[in-house]
Amino acid sequence: MSTTMKAVLLDRPTEAENVELCEIPIPEVKPGWVLVRIKAFGMNHSEQILRLNEIRADYISKPIIPGIECVGEIADPSDSNFTAGQKVVALMGGMGRSFHGSYAEYALLPVHHVFAVKSALSWTDMAAIPETYFTAWGSLFECLHLKASCRYLQGRIKSDS
Repeated sequence: MSTTMKAVLLDRPTEAENVELCEIPIPEVKPGWVLVRIKAFGMNHSEQILRLNEIRADYISKPIIPGIECVGEIADPSDSNFTAGQKVVALMGGMGRSFHGSYAEYALLPVHHVFAVKSALSWTDMAAIPETYFTAWGSLFECLHLKASCRYLQGRIKSDS
């Protein structure tokens, strides 16, 4: 395996046409983190906000690799229960803000932000899912506390059947 990778690095406000790939060292694995070989990543409005303005904020580690979601394979499982080559998705929790995100060939990610998946979807199709799915899931089940036992839902399911 090479010791370097291509990545987007931001350290100041950057227009889209000025985004460039850099060659940087592949991150070294540490306990509680896994190294993921990125196969594809989603592009979100969040990265545009970061690139154009939020990059100025003191809470952003700079330079930073943007990207709040990705799909790929475990390159180095470190001390986790993952195995090398395992298909995974990862999202949020500081990706691309507190620590490097997914706009790179590899990402060093906290193990609790990485989820094993089994899917026949292509890498690019699967990359469109993590953030969108989690936003919808969180809205329904964490914010609205939606449950199958809700009377409204039971009535709708029966009348729509």
